[in-house]
Amino acid sequence: MKSSIPSILLLAVHVSIVCAGWGQGEQDFPTFTTLPLPHTQPFDHLLSFDYYHQRCPQLEQIIHKKLQHWIAKDRTIAASLLRLHFHDCFVTGCDASILLNHEGSERRAEESKTLRGFQVIDDIKAEVEKSCPATVSCTDILTAATRDATVLLGGPYWRVPYGRKDSLTSDQKDAETLPTGHESVTTLLELFQSKGLNLVDLVVLSGAHTIGRTSCTAIQQRVYQGLNGTSGMPNPPIDDRYLDYLQRKCKCASDEYVDLDATTPTTFDSQFYANLEKKMGLLSSDQSLYSDSRTSPIVNALIQTPSLFRHQFAVSMVRLANIQVLSGPHEAGEIRTNCNFVNSYQ
Repeated sequence: MKSSIPSILLLAVHVSIVCAGWGQGEQDFPTFTTLPLPHTQPFDHLLSFDYYHQRCPQLEQIIHKKLQHWIAKDRTIAASLLRLHFHDCFVTGCDASILLNHEGSERRAEESKTLRGFQVIDDIKAEVEKSCPATVSCTDILTAATRDATVLLGGPYWRVPYGRKDSLTSDQKDAETLPTGHESVTTLLELFQSKGLNLVDLVVLSGAHTIGRTSCTAIQQRVYQGLNGTSGMPNPPIDDRYLDYLQRKCKCASDEYVDLDATTPTTFDSQFYANLEKKMGLLSSDQSLYSDSRTSPIVNALIQTPSLFRHQFAVSMVRLANIQVLSGPHEAGEIRTNCNFVNSYQ
């Protein structure tokens, strides 16, 4: 079993080169005019890499320029967009339901209170509407903005197939299924499999925690309770010095924030996995990836060969963005002109 995991990852590298083979960073950022058009569509047959090639050829340039502006002001917004995209896709599929802002929507749920990035999407959408009115969905904008934010923090580039529609509804109860950081690997794996994702996706997408922060409130159980097996919730071992640091930082202010990656918190890299080896996983669900026999071989492969993380992250993000998408003439959905409201409310 252990020897087969790296082989799976190496196979994924080959796939990711097809999907993400344009280098990294701003200087290599491709546009619709430079991308070769594929002869076949490898994803949902109604999604297409060239969907906006004629409809809105300047789309990716608009998104990238806006993201440069926002991240220059606040680098933490990149992690916020990753989290926003994950929340959207893991509730009812990638449909921008998280962006709808009304009483009883996902956005108003308790689980969504710390989400950020809504203003970034609104800003991009307003600019896109000037160039291509009622053409580009909020879902596609959020998907591409997440990719660009990752690139601007040093992460990999991947191609985004387009053509998603926006949902017409949003229910805060649906957000109750989102992971909180306390789950066991078994619980997380069942959740990922229910979305069409697999064990490798679980480990690699958890690596998004190489950037971002969480509140002291969210790690109370990890830092103060359940130590030495005194709680029914999983709480894997934590480095003594790291624990001391966390207890001192969170002692007086529950609204303090702690970096998910204690070593390189503002750089998109594979250090997250090396931290797990040192028992410095901030969330108990993250640290469990190193101790669980199903996921530890993957974690070790990513530690030993950091480039595997970059390649597979691109592949897994494409898979994430393809969860239960609304596309084609027979799917209920629309192209919102304002991401906060369905068109009939505007």
